Order: sequence, then C-alpha cells, then structure tokens
Amino acid sequence: KRRNLIKVPEIEEFLFGIGKYNFNSKLRLLSYQSNDSIKLSPKESQLLRLLILYKNDLLPRSIALSRIWRDESYFTSRSMDVYIAKLRKILEGDKNIEILNVHGEGFRLIVN
Repeated sequence: KRRNLIKVPEIEEFLFGIGKYNFNSKLRLLSYQSNDSIKLSPKESQLLRLLILYKNDLLPRSIALSRIWRDESYFTSRSMDVYIAKLRKILEGDKNIEILNVHGEGFRLIVN
C-alpha cells in the first residue's frame, strides 16, 4: 500500500547565503564575508530566516507574528519592529541588502 505523504510547507534548509553574509539558522550564526560570526538571538534568527525565505517578496506581518511570537497584539507587533531595526543594523555591512517596511502589510528583504 502507498501512503499519501502530507508535504509540510516548512523548508528544512538552514544554511543561507545573503549578499556578503552567510547565515546558519540552526546555530544562529551570521558571518560577513567568511570573517567573524555573530550569534543572533533566537527571535533575530527566526525573523531573519523568515525574511530570507521570503526574499524579494512580501513577508506578511501576520505570518511573522504568528510564527515567531504566536501572538498578533499591538505590543508584539512593536517588539517585532525593534527586531527589524536590530537586523537592519546587523546587516548594514552590505549596502546591497535592505529590509523595507511595506506600510500596514509587512516587510520585504531586498537583495540586489
């Protein structure tokens, strides 16, 4: 008998190249041009991974909030904005990477 396999829409990748950065989401390590690595917090890591999975596309605010914070309240939404600001600061070493706010909808990670 063949069983129907249910495909889980979660991608199991954990190694990502993003501009001049390499990101290991399992170890939460982000390295710049193969140099020093920085250890991201669990939420920074989860948020960066989601942004990368949605690269050059819209990451809806509701998806990030429900996946990472399991809550869509005003306070968790403001908290996510703080994490976005942290990630922008961390990624500023590569001018080809930017995280855009799409007002009222979410974020877009642009890699030129």
